[in-house]
Amino acid sequence: MRDRPERRGLRILVAGGGVGGLALAQRLRAGGADVTVFERDPSVAARYQGYRLHISPEGEQALRDCVPPAVAGLIAATANARSGQGLVAYDDQLNQQWAPSFPDPRTGRTDRIDSVDRGTLRHALLAGIEDRVRFGGRVVGHEVLADGGVTVRLAGGASVTGDVLVAADGAASPVRESYPDTARPRDLGIRTIFGRVPITARVQDDMSAALRDRFSYLISGSGSHLGIMPMVFRNPPRETAARMVPGAVMPDSADYYMCVFNVHREDFDVTDDALAAMGGPQLWEVVLRCTGQWHPDVCRFLRHAEARVSFAVPLRATEPVKAWDHLPVVPLGDAVHTMPPSGGVGANVALRDAAALGAALLRADRGEQPLADAVADYQARMVEHATEALAMSMRIAEWSIPRRSAT
Repeated sequence: MRDRPERRGLRILVAGGGVGGLALAQRLRAGGADVTVFERDPSVAARYQGYRLHISPEGEQALRDCVPPAVAGLIAATANARSGQGLVAYDDQLNQQWAPSFPDPRTGRTDRIDSVDRGTLRHALLAGIEDRVRFGGRVVGHEVLADGGVTVRLAGGASVTGDVLVAADGAASPVRESYPDTARPRDLGIRTIFGRVPITARVQDDMSAALRDRFSYLISGSGSHLGIMPMVFRNPPRETAARMVPGAVMPDSADYYMCVFNVHREDFDVTDDALAAMGGPQLWEVVLRCTGQWHPDVCRFLRHAEARVSFAVPLRATEPVKAWDHLPVVPLGDAVHTMPPSGGVGANVALRDAAALGAALLRADRGEQPLADAVADYQARMVEHATEALAMSMRIAEWSIPRRSAT
């Protein structure tokens, strides 16, 4: 009879409470593992990090693999009711350019999770693991111990020791900075301003019918581009959570259009330093100025934005995606494979990471596989699916956000 590896009873520490980190914690908690998430923000709603997320069939399956059925049901019940309407591209005067087809095998399924609100998703992912997430727990350093464990240092001086540290702390990962041999995201030269327009009767009256119910992409000859995507909740999140998952705390969310304004740095008259110093209202004034000569319906629509919640990011990508050789530190999500949002797959890859790493760590926790082998298996899968997703995102970015000189 083959000897089984000794059970470890792992203590798993996760730096970062984004979508990937919380999904991983759900998977580990469901499997009986000891997991603690350290999130730098003081609460799940402390800052805006984006709005609507596309969820692919693979991302949905990974999400369902991570969370209990009741939580999956809550996420489905509060997903987007205006999905599956396709994509239409226009020029900045609303002349239709093209309308590609993206078949989805989930069409017709009433419980599909194909686009969600990021904030609502993160709240749902907290359900049942609230006691395992330490908000305000900013990881500022770590030390690998002689016995193979790891001690995490937190802002304020506290420290926690565990067996594994998962770096789920984003594209600017502080954990990654300890390892100069790991790949860093490179700047793609594209600046993005995110915004939100509430869906109200007045907005709908002022809005062109062509833009109301689907993902619309507007391409300007001046080098800027604007995506408009509706987020209409199937059911009110707060009331739905009270009914389906008592005890879960959900935001009192209202329907909105997500707006994503992209421009190449060389076609932009705002420096990076100036952009970084701007608040939401100033950022949205930049968008209004850059789109001031577009179709009047678009200009009226954009003036309805909740400017205070606008924010800007430079688009970056990690190429190539490589495994880390720094056990007991293991990467997940943007910390290892940052990619532009053009492919709509970043959250999906993080969810696939969470499902795969969760399964691997549970095998090690139960003594079914040595930790090093389990992590190696996970990283091989992660590199494969992240490389494929990154390549697709880069192709779409080059196609959908061309430089002005190429148009």
